[in-house]
Amino acid sequence: MKKINLYAVLVLLTVFTACKQTPEKQTKQHHTPDVTEPAELSAKAFDTILNGEQTGLYWIKNGNIKAAFTNYGGRLVGLWVPAKDSTMTDVVVGFDNVGDFVTSTEPYFGATIGRVGNRIAKGQFVLNDRVYHIPVNNGENTLHGGKKGFQDVVWKASQPDEHTLVLQYTSPDLEEGFPGELVVKVTYSLTADDALKMEYEATTDKPTPVNLTNHAFFNLNGEGSGTVLEHRVKFYADAFTPVDKGLIPTGEIRKVKGTPFDFTAFHTIGERIGTDNEQLDNGDGYDHNFVLNGTGGMGMNHAATIVGDRTGITMDVFTEEPGIQFYSGNFMQGQNTFKSGVKDEYRTAFALETQHFPDAPNQPDFPSVILNPGEKYHTVSVYRFSVSEQ
Repeated sequence: MKKINLYAVLVLLTVFTACKQTPEKQTKQHHTPDVTEPAELSAKAFDTILNGEQTGLYWIKNGNIKAAFTNYGGRLVGLWVPAKDSTMTDVVVGFDNVGDFVTSTEPYFGATIGRVGNRIAKGQFVLNDRVYHIPVNNGENTLHGGKKGFQDVVWKASQPDEHTLVLQYTSPDLEEGFPGELVVKVTYSLTADDALKMEYEATTDKPTPVNLTNHAFFNLNGEGSGTVLEHRVKFYADAFTPVDKGLIPTGEIRKVKGTPFDFTAFHTIGERIGTDNEQLDNGDGYDHNFVLNGTGGMGMNHAATIVGDRTGITMDVFTEEPGIQFYSGNFMQGQNTFKSGVKDEYRTAFALETQHFPDAPNQPDFPSVILNPGEKYHTVSVYRFSVSEQ
């Protein structure tokens, strides 16, 4: 069970429910809003105590774009960028209050993920001849750091300037079963060239696995605009890591050529998602790690280019990581209401998580995720936005 201040959350939810009964809000809940409609975010809706810590809403802006975060889970709440008609469009789905993030049936909307992003087989790994057990929360496996991963903690937040948010958290030794005290710092910033930069840093006092990422769910046509299946996607990856029915990698690095995973040229998300294919069956669609081929950009790996079919908004992803997880919203079930007033319906958002490969602590042929004392974990990923007229 999540260790939160239930009384504070219940009070907040009561207030939010009352607010949602105004005529204006009722109207929003019963129609699909214009994708250019700005979300109305109130700082008061994020102001509470969770796990004994103060939560809040934080804005950063630079040039043409702006973003909202909450320090509960280190979450990206919304990200506004210009479409081809110059209107500001919120391309990240989220909620208009902290209580909905706490109670959501999808715990990872916008969250900073750790200690170990993605899956660990059967919730265990061996490190220096010792077996470590991590709580399982995804069938028989561990997902995104266990039952209480970094998405469920309150980060200490500071803003050195208007375009930067710094989040810090110290994970104690054996939190969720992971060895060592891990001191984590994540810096989110908006750059002058319309990009969201994510910089991750960590140190430890014992050897421990670390694989940090962000789990923003994107819709480049705007939150609440419907399916993402017509988005055009290109990955700079010649291979991917196939998985078993539990979405654990088999250890193979498989070429994408001749498969529905070949995005080396542009394809829409939905073009081949219904293909009779064992890997698509295992993931209920795309939920796979792509192995980046080293195509350069901004001094990093150019990982992906995605284009919103209605807005022309183009997102280029660059990273120092060797892989990127593509998730096509296969488990979205319409059980949560976004800040636009629209439900999180099936495949109305996608995720692109820059990362080391899944289950790396148990896969000796994958790049290692072990951080040792005296070393510094440091990695950067950038999501840059532009407009395509096509």
